[in-house]
Amino acid sequence: MSQAQPAIATIPSSPAVERVPQSIPGVKHLIAVASGKGGVGKSTTTTNLALAFAAEGARVGILDADLYGPSQPRMLGLTGLPQVVEGRMQPLVGYGIQTMSIGFLIDDESPVIWRGPMITQALARLLNETDWQQLDYLIIDMPPGTGDIHLTMAQRMPVSGAVIVTTPQDIALLDARKGLKMFQKVNIPVLGIIENMSTHLCSQCGHEEHIFGAGGALRMAEQYGSEMLGELPLDIRIRIGADDGRPILVADPQGALAQTYRDIARKIAARLSTTVQTTQPIPTITIA
Repeated sequence: MSQAQPAIATIPSSPAVERVPQSIPGVKHLIAVASGKGGVGKSTTTTNLALAFAAEGARVGILDADLYGPSQPRMLGLTGLPQVVEGRMQPLVGYGIQTMSIGFLIDDESPVIWRGPMITQALARLLNETDWQQLDYLIIDMPPGTGDIHLTMAQRMPVSGAVIVTTPQDIALLDARKGLKMFQKVNIPVLGIIENMSTHLCSQCGHEEHIFGAGGALRMAEQYGSEMLGELPLDIRIRIGADDGRPILVADPQGALAQTYRDIARKIAARLSTTVQTTQPIPTITIA
């Protein structure tokens, strides 16, 4: 008597994504910052990258697309409800960065318990009903994963390119690869990879240690023909700045960490200018 074969679940392939994006008034370029996995410092990186672009002379905004866990209000020290003028929400401005987040519209401890269609509708309204003021770059802080919000962004929004944030740890790289391949599948250019928490710097003695492993993001970039944009250390000053609403680009604008973020911003601008076909000029950022 033959033994019964174990059941094998069949996972349906992802549907083909037809991109029918609409232009966003007041915005030249949308850049998605994604990770695939939570806890790798994606939102902190988004905030400091936006400030780095602004330090280079660009007009910048942030759309906090992580609707289940909005972080940008806290990181930029912003509170209060957006004003509504002629039916359009006015972005709150922190350190010169125009910002819109669901976190402005709900209490800090109120969970967002919405199904996919409600989430995608809310995201579209935050983007399209905000009165963005002549932005060169709108940086999108994406949620973890590759779900409804990501598909909505790919289908309906004119995303110029994506940046992947990961740590060197193998378990983080697994999800980062999924995020990168998702953008490739929906024909959104991947502008490069940022390795966060690349090393740990001891605040007492300055000793440097690769506590999450070494070289993971570089290997991933080489594997997928992408660019390694930069490495950022696990530094307590970055964490304190995010929690206190005073990012490192504001707290120490001339320091080494701020310079690293600015170097990454320049590389992203350069990549964007060579990968995106557009009639709108890329703001000039001088690469030293």
